This record gives sequence, structure tokens and C-alpha cells, in this order.
Amino acid sequence: MTMTPQELQASLEAIIYAADEPATLDQIAKALAVEKSEARAGLDLLVAAYQTDDRGIEVRKVAGGWKFYTKAQHHDAVRKFIKSLQPPLRLTMPALETLAVIAYKQPATIPEINEIRGVNVGGVIKTLLEKRLITTAGRKEVIGRPILYRTSKQFLMRFGLFDLDELPSLKEFEALAQAALGDDTGIAPTEPEDSAVAPAASAESALNAEGANASATEAPTVPNADNIEGSADETDNSRAAVASAGKGSSEQGI
Repeated sequence: MTMTPQELQASLEAIIYAADEPATLDQIAKALAVEKSEARAGLDLLVAAYQTDDRGIEVRKVAGGWKFYTKAQHHDAVRKFIKSLQPPLRLTMPALETLAVIAYKQPATIPEINEIRGVNVGGVIKTLLEKRLITTAGRKEVIGRPILYRTSKQFLMRFGLFDLDELPSLKEFEALAQAALGDDTGIAPTEPEDSAVAPAASAESALNAEGANASATEAPTVPNADNIEGSADETDNSRAAVASAGKGSSEQGI
């Protein structure tokens, strides 16, 4: 039985509302027994329908699917309400810096993260795993076969990202993190770390230094002008999307 556009949008709305995690295009098309192109067209119409000012929520592409989120202009009110229901997610600044290293270096092992951060991050890794912001990604094929870590779908959902291509610059990461975690109150007091490696460095300076060391050993290349222009446009669009997501990324039900 063929659904009308209105019936399709109503079904899409119900599915996205009921889903615990972002509903993917494949899942939606299969559930509704429609072609992916038809489901995608319906999703586009549904997204547009929620963009009007009289709506407090919107349908957003995130973590490979679609999910309801509150709009940025209502974020403060929602945050106050949520804080009255449950304790917010709190991370120490070392945990945020370690998360940044994993996000930009992934997949990465603990020894690699130790070297970049300049401290032993074993305890921080455990915290990030418990909060489901990172997950394991197999083992690296080197001596000892250390475990690899990468960011999780929960990380994408918490930070309002569709995929890792939307990660902002390292300089913008702390501001995005504070917006996603709820402002400075989401940054827990720093706990002493096991400084068995070297004095701690910020994630940005450490990763930048690593990049500089790596580039110093490589032969210089002349970039293609067309690639430079396209890359800049993509970066600007990505940062704009992330900045918007970070400011209003309260989940429906968070």
C-alpha cells in the first residue's frame, strides 16, 4: 500500500521519536517498505517542517542517522530542567584533553596517547570508557598488541556531530566541549595524574608538535590550488555546522 507524503512524514516522525539511537536511512526504508530515495525525500520534508520558529525541537542528522534535538534558543531552559532531574556529565580537563587526542588521532593506543599528552592516561581512559565516550577498536599489530581506542557513537551524539568529518579545529574543541557538557560547570576539578612520562601538555600543543615533527621528516609537497579552495570551503561549512550543534545539542530526553 502506497503512503501519501503526509502519511510518510507522520510515520518518519513516529520512528525517529521512538528510536533510542539515531534512526538510519536503511532502517527507516526497511521498516516502512519504501525505497531509500522516497524515505530520504520524506526526511528532507520532515526536517524542513521542524525549522519554523514555532517549533521547540528539530530533526537533525547525527551519528549516521536522524534524531530529535531541542533547538539552540531553548537550550538554557532545557539544561536547567535536565539538571534538576539528574547529575550532568562531568569531565576533568585532563579527560577532555585525552578525549581530544583520541578524537583527532584515532584509533590510538595508550602508549601513543601517553606520548602525546606527556602523562600516564590509564585512569582517564577508564573514565572515558565508563562514560561511553570512547570504545575499543581492536589491537594494533605491533609487539605487545596494545588495545586501540576510538570515539563512540555516544561521543557523536553528545557533541551533536553527524560524523568525524565535522570535528572542529583543536582550538575550537574546548569551547565545543563546554557547550556540549553544559558550560564550565560540566568541567570537573582537575585530579592529579600519574606524571610518569613527562610534564603534561595540552592536547592542542602536543598534537601540533607531533604534526610539526612528522612534517619535518617528510618531503615537502606542492598542494593543488583547486584542492586548497575546496578544502577551505569544506572546513568552513564543517565548523559552522559544529558550532551550531554544540550550542544547541540537547537531545530529546537528555
